[in-house]
Amino acid sequence: MTTYRLGVLAGDGIGPEIVSATVEVFKTAADKVGVNIDWIDLPMGWEGIKQYNDPLPEFTTNALKDTHGWILGPHDSAAYPLEHKVKLNPSGALRHTLDLFANIRPAKTMPGIKSVVGEADLVIFRENTEGFYADRNMFAGHGEWQITEDVVVTSGVFTRKAVERIAHAAFKMAMKRRKKVTIVHKANVLRLSTGLFLNVCREIAKQYPEVTVDDYHIDAMAAHLVRRAKDFDVIVTENMYGDILSDLAGELVGSLGLAPSINANATVAMAQAAHGSAPDIAGLNIGNPTGMMLSTVMLMEWLAERHNDNNLEEIGKLVEQSLYQSLKDGIKTKDLGGNASTSEFAKAISERINQIFVN
Repeated sequence: MTTYRLGVLAGDGIGPEIVSATVEVFKTAADKVGVNIDWIDLPMGWEGIKQYNDPLPEFTTNALKDTHGWILGPHDSAAYPLEHKVKLNPSGALRHTLDLFANIRPAKTMPGIKSVVGEADLVIFRENTEGFYADRNMFAGHGEWQITEDVVVTSGVFTRKAVERIAHAAFKMAMKRRKKVTIVHKANVLRLSTGLFLNVCREIAKQYPEVTVDDYHIDAMAAHLVRRAKDFDVIVTENMYGDILSDLAGELVGSLGLAPSINANATVAMAQAAHGSAPDIAGLNIGNPTGMMLSTVMLMEWLAERHNDNNLEEIGKLVEQSLYQSLKDGIKTKDLGGNASTSEFAKAISERINQIFVN
């Protein structure tokens, strides 16, 4: 039987609490299914600074290369000492250095959670390595230059290779879902950069004739999400647009605090909730671990396909089903109007996992 090695980077703020809660419920589910998982704690954020004077120590990065995937808690890089603020934050650094080119962010209505847009079930594929995020699109250094005290120039990089691989990832997902892809761009104004993104995506679409394809300008897409989110299936777009749209979509279906995501390439994946570290409530045991848990569900699904192991998918299903049932039963953390603590919410989910019959 394979033993899966999964890194655990608890991070800052509420990170240690929500990551611990997540590991707890997944241990319960893994035991239920009979899968061996080694959970490997690795320093990141303030813990990395304390131990190695680095929010993302080389020790951690090297150790991750010997894992099947990992959970990344939120980081509070805005509060780091100046010498570390000027570096890529831990999340950006991992995406960049390990070439985690696909940031996959679903937005789905959940039982017991009020949605602004009614029923919706979509997933955004955000190209993760270039585009208009200047901290990720250079081999070395950053893509921003301050020419004078009053003038700053920022670059955006678009390459055929990067667009092709995120397009393929999006279309492959669409084939498993409702077979519809929406390309988001601004090619009417940014004709060369997002024009290349649009045109390459259209080229790739020809390889998936069963998939219906449409496209929207980024500004129009924001409006369409608010008005008719239920009509969209898979959305593919560049880095910054994907970041903005996924935050909007997460809030529309319930709360950004519930939004999950994974960052992946062909060989490894990282689970990372879309929200921040919430330092104002750190240590109070009231943070909502839902986004982190559902991100880890996505990680299990990715690992199941990568390693052809349906048991990993079963672990994810157990956690997701039990989490949704807990919400439906009114067990919610304070941010959702409930009174359950982080640990109480995790305990409720684990109890429901143990009540489910598994063949």
